[in-house]
This record gives sequence, structure tokens and C-alpha cells, in this order.
Amino acid sequence: MDDATLADRPSSWPVVRTRDLHRDGWIVALREDVVTRPGHPEDEFTRISLEHPGAVVVLAVDDEERVLCLRQYRHTTRRDFVELPAGLKDAAGEPAVDTARRELREEAELAASSWQLLLSTFASAGISEEVHDIFLARGLTSAPRGDFELVHEEAEMETFWAPMSDLLDAVLEGRVRQGPLAQAVLAYDVLKRRGLLESL
Repeated sequence: MDDATLADRPSSWPVVRTRDLHRDGWIVALREDVVTRPGHPEDEFTRISLEHPGAVVVLAVDDEERVLCLRQYRHTTRRDFVELPAGLKDAAGEPAVDTARRELREEAELAASSWQLLLSTFASAGISEEVHDIFLARGLTSAPRGDFELVHEEAEMETFWAPMSDLLDAVLEGRVRQGPLAQAVLAYDVLKRRGLLESL
């Protein structure tokens, strides 16, 4: 099968009208569009879209094949999730890898000498335009977060190190279910087995 067949492609169906359901000073908004199928203007239907700038996720792996994990409360799902350092791409014009560097320092007080993009995925394409850029960070050293202050859920966030093999087992057994973490760990395992991880 050719590469073009196995590839997402841009497309845009006609939008008849649109209205904001929620928009405030934050960077995420909820919009309602009335859409029609191409060539069928009589077939109108409504779709809700979450406008989102995207996010970065960091799989930080040390020399002992341990992963820096966070445990953080998420109100929508009423769970404390095992997660990876992550953050919104909310600084205009900032390259995703620079956002990842900043988030790793702010949330985990770490810096990395080696960065590799593992995946770039749509979080939930049926409702959100949010894209996750998932990076592998290695060559880790301590890096104070400076004057950045953890607030709200982040103020209660825990950090811990987990062996990569244990984290992979937890993903496969469904004990750890946060999407970007699962994607990062599975991508790391596949790329390592295929010899496609960049050298330090």
C-alpha cells in the first residue's frame, strides 16, 4: 500500500453558521458549527468543537531506564492520574520542543541534553483540534524551576520515578490509562525494538 493511502489529509466541509458556546480570557473555547456535506447543502447538522492550542508531553528517561512520572488530580474524571510532564502550547511562536523544555523544568525541575519527537497525535479528533507533540527527553540533569509557582492541581502534584518496564506493564494491563502517557510509552518501546531511538 502506498504512503498516501495511509495518511490523514486536510479537508474542510462547508460551515453554514457558527456561534460561541463559551469563550473567555483563557485560551480554550467551545464553538458550535452548523455544517453540510459537500454538494448537499440541504443536509445540515451540528458539530461542537473545542478550540485548543495543543500541548506538549515529555517522556523523561534517565540512564537507568526510569521514567519521571507525575500523579495529578483531574477534576473532569475525578481521578488522580499517573502522567508525564506536559503543558499547553500557549506561548505564541514558541517551538514545541522549547515548550517541552520549559514544562520539564517547571513541573519536574529537570533539564535534558537530548530531545526526540516520538509522536504527534490528535487528542480526540471528533470534538477537539488539540494536538499532542510527545517528546523523549534524555541526558537528564537537575534544573530549578526558578520563580515559577505551582498552583491549583499542580500544587498537590506528586513526582516519582518508575522503571520503564513496570510502566509499560501498567499501560498494557490497564492500570495506567492516561492517553498521552500510554502513547509515549508504547512508542518508546516500539522505536527501541526497531533501533530508531536517536543516540545520546
